[in-house]
Amino acid sequence: MYKVCFAIFCLEYKILAGLDAAIEDGVDVISLSLGFGHSRSPLYNDTIAIGAYSAMEKGIFVSCSAGNDGPGSGTVQNGAPWILTVGASTTDRKIRAVAVLGNGAEYEGESAFQPTNFSRKLLPLVNGKYCDLLHLIDVKGKIVLCDTKRGLYREQIARTVKNAGGAGMILMNNKEGGSTTLAVYDVFSMTQVSYKDGQEIINYMKSTSTPVATISYKGTKIGDKHAPTVGYFSSRGPCLQSQGILKPDIIGPGVNVLAAWPTPIEGETTSASASSSSTFNILSGTSMSCPHLAGVAALLKSAHPDWSPAAIKSAIMTTADVVNLGNDPIQDETLERADLLAVGSGHVNPSRANDPGLIYDIQPEDYIPYLCGLNYTDDQVSVIVKKKVHCTSSIPQSELNYPSFSIPKESSAQTYTRTVTNVGEAISAYTVKVSGLKGVEVTVNPKILKFTVLNQKASYNVTVKTLDLTGHSQGCIVWSSDRYSVRSPIHVFPHISVI
Repeated sequence: MYKVCFAIFCLEYKILAGLDAAIEDGVDVISLSLGFGHSRSPLYNDTIAIGAYSAMEKGIFVSCSAGNDGPGSGTVQNGAPWILTVGASTTDRKIRAVAVLGNGAEYEGESAFQPTNFSRKLLPLVNGKYCDLLHLIDVKGKIVLCDTKRGLYREQIARTVKNAGGAGMILMNNKEGGSTTLAVYDVFSMTQVSYKDGQEIINYMKSTSTPVATISYKGTKIGDKHAPTVGYFSSRGPCLQSQGILKPDIIGPGVNVLAAWPTPIEGETTSASASSSSTFNILSGTSMSCPHLAGVAALLKSAHPDWSPAAIKSAIMTTADVVNLGNDPIQDETLERADLLAVGSGHVNPSRANDPGLIYDIQPEDYIPYLCGLNYTDDQVSVIVKKKVHCTSSIPQSELNYPSFSIPKESSAQTYTRTVTNVGEAISAYTVKVSGLKGVEVTVNPKILKFTVLNQKASYNVTVKTLDLTGHSQGCIVWSSDRYSVRSPIHVFPHISVI
């Protein structure tokens, strides 16, 4: 572990020093839960991209957070193609705190603070709106409905309600937060509910002159059929540094993650059962999902020590899950189908990644023509790769041998080449299927890839012709054999100008 941040400051030269130390120490995997919000900065001005390139060049796998600036588009960070860029998803565990209303309706929210002695009696329910001006209304002994507001943290809102004498709080998400609820260890009795449920609670309050409610604590429940969903905060593509690379690459557990914690957590002393300082806490963010994927990469590196960082990344991406536990397409915070700019290749499936069948490999020198194709100067490319470069050849971004496709909309047909390596069964044949795309015509040639030995390579071409596409088109290319299914998402998009 390398300390590169102090308080809220993460100085760039310290990050580079930490990466250099890790490389010198001979690590196999680096987990880097940092980002600068430089989603528009070119890669030669991106400290993490530059440091990660040196690590990748030494065979070190680098996993990075996608950022917590979602759900807005173009917010993804750490988008260099030699980095695994990780978004955040929910798990199927909920620590339930149910808002019970006077009309009998119940809305399941979450809180890690689970008192056993909270009143089951229905209490008066008042709307405190943002709950920052509670001195203007009487909330003593009442349940207070509060709306989330940028600039005020959950614990600040809860402390305000508690200090004003409120008996409990229902915190409703704003529209941006959608269905993502957090199981925080709160400072007193409360629950956080989704935006949709919050609107239902408001409607109930408008329907009666004497609204009442209570909070029923029901502990941990496993098996949420909506899981995994994309956390509302998880940053979304496109990657403005390089729109020809689909980012994020993958999503993994990053909402309500339980882990060791070195200091007393806020609010625990209010619990009647708390006799000593907790050594665990629950946090959410892509800083939680990033190390999950680093752990998966470490397992794959252990099982396949000869695989390059790009091979490990390919195995993770092409075997990812695209459906939830309810066998429906993975959803975002709105509980609508999540698009590729939110999930990338899908949700990590470590067991399948260990035996992917085919991989898309990239050697360090393969990134140089890609960087030249970004119209960087020789000197700018040299800053990244740390050696003198002359851009005598270049490739379009979408031509990089990446496990996913992000292809700009063009007036004429465009053809891109991919090369796969057989790491599954020596004698095998894979047949291609293209699905999900609208407004574009995608042709793959050849349609069958045959292998006779392990580590044999085969190439195929993908031709994309725009028909009546006005916005984005999203689908996938799947190579299937008797045993394997190797999936690559494909995203066709109108180019976004970066100022």
